Amino acid sequence: MTKKPQSFTELNYAQSSEFLLALGEPAYRVKQVAKWVYRNMAQDFAEMTDLPQGLRQKLSDSLKLHSISPAKQEIGRDGTVKTLFNLADGKTVETALMHYDPERGGERYTVCVSTQVGCAVGCPFCATGQQGFERNLTPGEIIDQVLYFARYLMEKKNGSSGKHVSNVVFMGMGEPLANYDNLWRAIEMLNSPEAFGLGARNMVISTAGLVPQIKRLAKEKLQVGLAISLHAADNALRNKLVPLNRRYPLEQLIPACREYIEVKGKRLSFEYALFRGVNASIGHARALADLIGGLKCHINLIAANVTADPAFQPPPRQVILAFEDELKRLHLNVTLRERRGQDINAGCGQLRSQFLKNKER
Repeated sequence: MTKKPQSFTELNYAQSSEFLLALGEPAYRVKQVAKWVYRNMAQDFAEMTDLPQGLRQKLSDSLKLHSISPAKQEIGRDGTVKTLFNLADGKTVETALMHYDPERGGERYTVCVSTQVGCAVGCPFCATGQQGFERNLTPGEIIDQVLYFARYLMEKKNGSSGKHVSNVVFMGMGEPLANYDNLWRAIEMLNSPEAFGLGARNMVISTAGLVPQIKRLAKEKLQVGLAISLHAADNALRNKLVPLNRRYPLEQLIPACREYIEVKGKRLSFEYALFRGVNASIGHARALADLIGGLKCHINLIAANVTADPAFQPPPRQVILAFEDELKRLHLNVTLRERRGQDINAGCGQLRSQFLKNKER
């Protein structure tokens, strides 16, 4: 470790062992501390009652346990929880917890995690994209978003064994693959049986289309899912909706997706947000089928969030259903995803945008 970590969650398992050894503690202590952090969801070293008082004090004197703290929280009618977090340097990020009904494929609690403060991609329909890029999140700041909601569910459990984080999606603020190294360190700790122990297949990384990083991800051993934020099937339109397309156009992106599927032996997902009068016609559906037909993939259709921007509004329900039906007619695997937390600014970056506006006032 070249510099002092800002929190214990910044350390991987080997670094945790090194840190405790430097404090003069035996190696087995790391298992005890890791259990308190990743399984018991401790918020303070003082909670670690099976550790000697002297060690708890040394840990408290040396570093923080976590690197984020909640600043504001909203709960939607559908059970979605959106939390704005303060970081140590005064910046803020947001995270969402979404509850999915057991009648729709089994009860799930999914945490939607941010990986950057702001975003450099600049998609015009995305609130985060309009905030600009400030910095990457550290591994601990990424991990702590998951641990916060794991504790939240633990406290809400009330005797029910079903309330636990079942899935993590890196679809919050930022472009995850632009923060590849920190993201992957966080994923390894979230997956590690010595830490959080969440299955790799229960995690999904979303990307706007960073082709070199998609190819790198294909070579990783962990079977983490991949979702491509597509939103258009031709370069002219995608250049407007996803400016990153100018650097990595569809002629590069789709072959990289095909390579990923072949190397990993698993399908990937395409995210397609529907905007009224922009990309939601039957012709757009057919163009999408032409582009990705034959790929081992799944399409997630998402009606755009209602925002103040008249250029990016959701289409009428019948238009959305017609788009879905056309894809099914063309033999594509498609799901119409329900929008979550519409009453609490749950769309990416919306709560933070509101917070920043109020701060300016």
